[in-house]
Amino acid sequence: MPRVGLTRDTLVSAAADVADEIGFDRLTLAVLAERFGVRDASLYTHVRGLADLLESVALLAHDEWAHTLGQAVAGRSGHAALTAFADSYRAFATGHPGRYAATRYPVPPERLAASTGVTRIVEACYALLRGYDLAEPDATDAVRLLRSTFHGFSDLEAVGGFTADRDLDASWRRAVNALHHTLTHWSQI
Repeated sequence: MPRVGLTRDTLVSAAADVADEIGFDRLTLAVLAERFGVRDASLYTHVRGLADLLESVALLAHDEWAHTLGQAVAGRSGHAALTAFADSYRAFATGHPGRYAATRYPVPPERLAASTGVTRIVEACYALLRGYDLAEPDATDAVRLLRSTFHGFSDLEAVGGFTADRDLDASWRRAVNALHHTLTHWSQI
């Protein structure tokens, strides 16, 4: 019998919170069951198993991230859109490390297709690039450059990989400004 108040959505949301606290790679059904004061078996009323839970957290993370990225670029273009997108990316990656890790979890294509999160993230990327007037294949190359830079910086920041005596925010601004310069002068590269 399902526990009153315990739903699939409640479990997935709580699992995402737990992933942010302890790491996505350490998220288990046992940890989640303990959070709710129930036995592991009780969770199977709501999820098919650990893989289903992890995929669901990944889909939730994509949806949440898509929302923040979409809001960041809405009504902006060029440098302003790039800066807002970059800051939103970094804030999500460093502020929600478990959710961010979940966005890299391999979700089966049929489940991804049923969700709009990934599509909306791609749309936000291309929306910010509209201000730079890049056509394909340049737009795809630019998206890959942006993601590589944002992911690399955020990932290194999250693990304390920057040890130089230099303000991280100042380095971040320089990186974003360098990307703006690159996108503005893309045809000359």
